[in-house]
Amino acid sequence: MKRLETAFTDVWLIEPRIFRDARGESFEAWNRRRFAELGLAADFVQDNHSRSARNTLRGLHYQLDPPQGKLVRVISGEIFDVVVDLRRSSPSFGRWLGVSLTAEQSRLLWIPPGFAHGFCVLSESAVVLYKVTAYWSPASERCLAWNDPRLAITWPLDGPPILSARDAAGLPFARCETFP
Repeated sequence: MKRLETAFTDVWLIEPRIFRDARGESFEAWNRRRFAELGLAADFVQDNHSRSARNTLRGLHYQLDPPQGKLVRVISGEIFDVVVDLRRSSPSFGRWLGVSLTAEQSRLLWIPPGFAHGFCVLSESAVVLYKVTAYWSPASERCLAWNDPRLAITWPLDGPPILSARDAAGLPFARCETFP
């Protein structure tokens, strides 16, 4: 298992060791001890699962109290995953990072608390699983506008996105609540 750095100090890709043979493949998607050795000593409390059609855009979501760290992986299809740093004390505050995640590559993305998160589906459909470090709190849930001109996220969409009403009504970065 390897930790791959990204342009954001605290956001990492995790590349599992995949065992392949004539039967197929297997790998550890989560092992507390191995991840701690890589520097990820998170206490996950909930697993989430989403299935989405091509051009679906989910996000950009975050939770204020308690904030959630997320470990994201794709088990079917391909997504473009985006994080926005909402930590005012961070050198990357107000910047975004996008990475492609596919079922074939089996990489996981670690997103620490303090980031907004979203993704768009590039394949016909995608199934995304993510572990979180805090329970879902509807009263604390927030949504950052996916198309905020200040962020200028380059979403690789094939036409207009399919959005939920909540995601379509996301707030611009200038009006979003942020973290210290």
